[in-house]
Amino acid sequence: MKFKLSLSILILVYNLTWSQEQFSVYFESNKFELVASESKSLQDWISENTMSKIIGVYGFCDEDGSAKFNDTLASKRIDFVFQKVKNKLKIREDFKARSFGELHQQSPIKAKNRKVTLFFLKEKDISREAEILGLKPKEIATVKPTISFPDKIIIQNPNGTKSEYALSVKFMQSLNEAKVGEKMQLDNLNFVLNTYAVVNESRGKLYELLLVMQNNPNIKININGHLCCIAVDKKDLSTQRAKAVYKFLEINNIDKSRMSYKGFGSTIPLFTLPEKTEMERAANRRVEIEIVEN
Repeated sequence: MKFKLSLSILILVYNLTWSQEQFSVYFESNKFELVASESKSLQDWISENTMSKIIGVYGFCDEDGSAKFNDTLASKRIDFVFQKVKNKLKIREDFKARSFGELHQQSPIKAKNRKVTLFFLKEKDISREAEILGLKPKEIATVKPTISFPDKIIIQNPNGTKSEYALSVKFMQSLNEAKVGEKMQLDNLNFVLNTYAVVNESRGKLYELLLVMQNNPNIKININGHLCCIAVDKKDLSTQRAKAVYKFLEINNIDKSRMSYKGFGSTIPLFTLPEKTEMERAANRRVEIEIVEN
C-alpha cells in the first residue's frame, strides 16, 4: 500500500506526458536509513548527475503497518534521502509542495515498494523545465505610473481672455484607475436648457476627462448620455449631449478609436419617472463614462 504524506514533509506525486527521468533507492522493512549498498547506489547517482535538477520526491511503504505508522516512516525516508542530496545538485524550491498526480503501481514484491523515488531533469532538459512540467509563465503585474493631476486649469479663450476652472483631483485619479466595466458620472456637467451646449461653469468637468485621456493612453471609454423628466427623447438630446463631450475630446486630439458615444434617453433612470425632486431629476440627467479598456 502506498501513502501520500500530508504531515511535516509532503510526498510528491508526479504525472507527466513525457518520458520522465527517475531514480529510486530501496529500504529494509520498517527502516528509514539506507543499507550500505543502497547508500552507495545513491552516491553514485549523485556523482553522475551533478548537473541534473530534482523536481519532485515520492516516498512509498509496503502494506505492513498502520497508515499512521507508514506515513511517519515514509516521511523519515524522504527526509533521509533529501539530506543526502541537498547542496550537491539543483533542487526545485517547491519540490515538497508540488502535486503531480498518481504515478505508482504497487509491486507484488514488498521490497520494491519500500522506496523513495527522485524525479529529475537532465541538464539538457532544464531549460525546458516549465514546458515539461506544464507550468504557465508567471504574469508580470504591470504597475501604472502615478499621475499627478492639477487642482485647477487656466484656459486661453479665443477673445484673448483667460478662464480658470477648479478641477477634482479625486475624480481624475478614480477615473484613471477605474476597471473595465465601471461607470463614472460626470457630476455637475450641466447643459443649457433643452440644448447640448455645456454651460461655462461646467467646462472644468470636460477638462478633467481630457486630462485623464491625455495622461493615460491605455484608457478607452464609452460616453453615455441620459435624460430626465420625459419618457421619449424626441430631440435625441441624450445622444447630442454625449456627442458634445466626444467632440470636445476629439477637438483636443484624443483619437476617435479610444472613445464612442451613445444616448439612452430616459430608458436607464437612476430614479423612477416622473422624478419627485430636483435632486432626482439632476441624477437622471447625466453623462456617464464607461470604461472599455484600461
